[in-house]
Amino acid sequence: MTLHQKFIIFFATGCYSGKIPFAPGTFGTIVAIPFALVFLIIPSSFHGVYIAGLILAAIYFSDQAEKILEEKDPGCIVIDEIAGFVVTLSMVPVNIYTLAAGFFIFRFFDIVKLGPVKYFENNFQGGAGVVLDDIMAGVLSAIVLKIIYLSGLF
Repeated sequence: MTLHQKFIIFFATGCYSGKIPFAPGTFGTIVAIPFALVFLIIPSSFHGVYIAGLILAAIYFSDQAEKILEEKDPGCIVIDEIAGFVVTLSMVPVNIYTLAAGFFIFRFFDIVKLGPVKYFENNFQGGAGVVLDDIMAGVLSAIVLKIIYLSGLF
């Protein structure tokens, strides 16, 4: 494996967290926490650009990693969970409560794969197929998290 390919795999696997033999998606979501904390240091006017850049990077790295690993949507690729979790926290202030609630809500939607999540998983190929179902899980999670936040629970 070339150095460039190792670089791709390093990022696609969330600093190798996706190589953990059990629950790689859960560990990938844990690795996503610092990416969500970026919302605390960048101006809100750049949040959309940040999210879009992260999604595009996730699609690129996932697509390249699939080719390197010669496998469709391997479980070790967790950069999609990173992007999805960031989307989850995009509509609420980031704090310990929203991080914790967002984590569990996102994992639920990512694992259960309700209607629109399953649609994206089944109808896209390559990097987009790896990432877009997690983005949709993140969108659904963001809506639920926003409703909970507006209810005043935290």
